[in-house]
Amino acid sequence: MNMLAEMLLTEPAPVAIWVVLMLLTLPALVVLASPHGVRNPRLALIETVTFLRKREERREQERARRRQEAAQAVRYAEEIQVAADQAGYAVQRWQGHWEAAAEQVDATWQAWQDAEARWARSQATAAFGTPFTAQNPAEYADRERFLHRAVHAAADRGELPADAVADALSGRGGWDARLHPVEQELALHRASRAHLQSLHRDAVAAERAAWHDAQLARRSRDSLRREATIAEARAAVARHLLPPATTAEPEGIRRSALAGAA
Repeated sequence: MNMLAEMLLTEPAPVAIWVVLMLLTLPALVVLASPHGVRNPRLALIETVTFLRKREERREQERARRRQEAAQAVRYAEEIQVAADQAGYAVQRWQGHWEAAAEQVDATWQAWQDAEARWARSQATAAFGTPFTAQNPAEYADRERFLHRAVHAAADRGELPADAVADALSGRGGWDARLHPVEQELALHRASRAHLQSLHRDAVAAERAAWHDAQLARRSRDSLRREATIAEARAAVARHLLPPATTAEPEGIRRSALAGAA
């Protein structure tokens, strides 16, 4: 090792002096390297300083652009995570809707089957015929009251639609107060069976729609979670370009957004 190298390694002051001298002589070297600079060194020096200033400005613009892109990446990662969290809550709600719809399917199925059993018993009873009763105004009035009470009670239990009461009172919709109570009961159970079967079909359709919506919500949640993972990976690479105060801002946005969703 020669004396110059040993001095540079052991004494930092000479190294700093050499660096300063090189920086100070750089413009002069640039000027002397150009024939135009030799003829007009002052103009060449101005052009050199202008060139260096513009290059530094371009570098600063590039750094600003990268910081802006990094801030956008971090903000997007936080926002897409909020969307993924909200999609998770939506899945829970749609799951609850589907479970309630499935319970309604079971309930309407059981009610329909009970109505089927009542109708079958009424058919068996009607097969023996109806007993003879005197056909007079008092008998007809009793039959009418029996029909109205039976239809009203069935509507209250949900075995008939609400408008069946008005139909029975006015004699519409196949309700005939002149029939024997056995025949009226058979007509009542037939109408109840048809109504509860219709309710079951509607419940099945609603359950299928709720299941479809729940599946759509799950797919949306899973897609947002994947996007959030990718966005977070990109943001992790870009966060070192931002000051700590900038990286903390999107988290506040996320907390306020979650509070609004709740």
